[in-house]
Amino acid sequence: MAAVIGRSRPLVGITASVHGSRIAAMANRLALWRAGAASVRITAEAPFPIDRLDALVVGGGDDIDAALYGESARPHIRIDPERDRLEMRALDCAAQRGLPVLGICRGSQMINVHRGGSLHVDIHEVYEEAPHMRTVLPRKRIRIEPDSRLYRILGIAECRVNALHHQSVDRVGDGLRVVARERAGVVQGIEAPDEPFMIGVQWHPEYLVTDSRQQGLFRRLVATAMGTVPMDDIAGTAPADLDRTEASPTRQSVRAQG
Repeated sequence: MAAVIGRSRPLVGITASVHGSRIAAMANRLALWRAGAASVRITAEAPFPIDRLDALVVGGGDDIDAALYGESARPHIRIDPERDRLEMRALDCAAQRGLPVLGICRGSQMINVHRGGSLHVDIHEVYEEAPHMRTVLPRKRIRIEPDSRLYRILGIAECRVNALHHQSVDRVGDGLRVVARERAGVVQGIEAPDEPFMIGVQWHPEYLVTDSRQQGLFRRLVATAMGTVPMDDIAGTAPADLDRTEASPTRQSVRAQG
C-alpha cells in the first residue's frame, strides 16, 4: 500500500471517459475532498502514473467491451476500448502495489472483469422482474450481506440507491464475492474479502451527497490509503466506519430508513 509522504492529503485517481460527465467528475472530487483526499481525473487522453497514487476510484461511464469477458458485442451499445485498456492496466498496477480500490457502477463491473468474471450484457434479458429504472435519486432497494465489509462501512442491511445501469455482474471474478443484491437478484455490490479495500458498488454514491452512510465509502477508502483503519477492522471484527451517532441501526430503524 502506498505511503502518504510529503502530502497533507492522499492522492486518489479517478478513471473516466475522455468525454465523460463533468458532473460525475465534480461529484467524485467533492466526495473525496470531504473525505480528506486530493484527486486527479485519469482518462486515455490524460493518463497519470498509477504508482504515484494512494488509492484508485474506477468510475462510471460507457459499457465494457464484451470481448474482454468472452461475449459478443451488441451493435447498439457504446463502448470505449481505450478506457477499457487504461483501467485494466490501472487495476494491474493497483493489485501489484496493494492500493485500495473503489469501483462505481461501470467500475464495479470492471473490477469483476479484471478478476476474470463476466457480465450480463443486458440485465432485463436475465432478470425479467428487475424494474426499468434510470435515476440519480435513491429509488432502488437493495439488501447487503451482514458479514461483509460493505455492511460494516454502511452500517445498514437495507437501503435505497440510485440506478444508472443496464449491465451487471454475472460470473463472479477470482477472489471476489457478491455482498449486495436488489430484490430481483441483480448484483449490486462485490468485494474482495482478502484485500484491505476492494469494493465495487453498482450505484453512484458520489451523487448521494447528503447521505453520510454512502459518503462513508469514500471516507473508508481514504482512511485505508492513509493507513488509519485498525487492523482488526480490516479483518472484519470492528464496527462500521461511521460517526458515533451513526452506529449500526436496530432491525426497526433499518426498516424505517430503507
